[in-house]
Amino acid sequence: MAQSDFLYPDNPRRRQEVNRLHQQLLDCLSDSFHATNKLIGVLNTHLGCSLASIEMQRGGTIKENCDIIIQAMMKIQKELQKVDEALKDKLEPTLYRKLQDIKERETEKIAIVQKVISVILGEATSAASAVAVKLVGSNVTTGIINKLVTILAQIGASLLGSIGVAVLGLGIDMIFRAILGAVEKTQLQAAIKSYEKHLVEFKSASEKYHHAITEVTNTVKHQMK
Repeated sequence: MAQSDFLYPDNPRRRQEVNRLHQQLLDCLSDSFHATNKLIGVLNTHLGCSLASIEMQRGGTIKENCDIIIQAMMKIQKELQKVDEALKDKLEPTLYRKLQDIKERETEKIAIVQKVISVILGEATSAASAVAVKLVGSNVTTGIINKLVTILAQIGASLLGSIGVAVLGLGIDMIFRAILGAVEKTQLQAAIKSYEKHLVEFKSASEKYHHAITEVTNTVKHQMK
């Protein structure tokens, strides 16, 4: 027991809560790495991109790992912008506008893209058209990814950013020293509040991101049948 625990008897419980919330944050980060790699795989396979997969740095900090995902997402967006610009260039203006219209049926959009996708990629499958429609003609490249990037940047810049990803292996007392350097009630409370605030936003954005990528992969599987 730390010496200050005699003054703040609730500190051991607070340390346990910090430990629990830290694990939840790591789980969300790990899920985002996995989902991003799935998306990279789809883009490389069907849209001819050459994006490298990413790996969680167990010896790095929360900020360093957030930055890895952010950089990967920026590269993904850049590749999708190239496809979008090519579609805009090859399609008649009325057909291109249909791709952006949420009221248009997805089958119609895929048919539109199929007319020009082989010109853009050199050789393309129906799955490539479906991927282009799902990613270029949806909010995956705008709302969802942008929101997740913003939250990851906020987490990296917060109190949590300097915490090591592998800190859980040190034991609860060592975790706290690694996070804050002293065992005091106000610091523990601040850590818990920071975790809780960012986890709520991160979980929500992460779930939407995963759902969008699952939709893309399911569409690809359907087109390949």
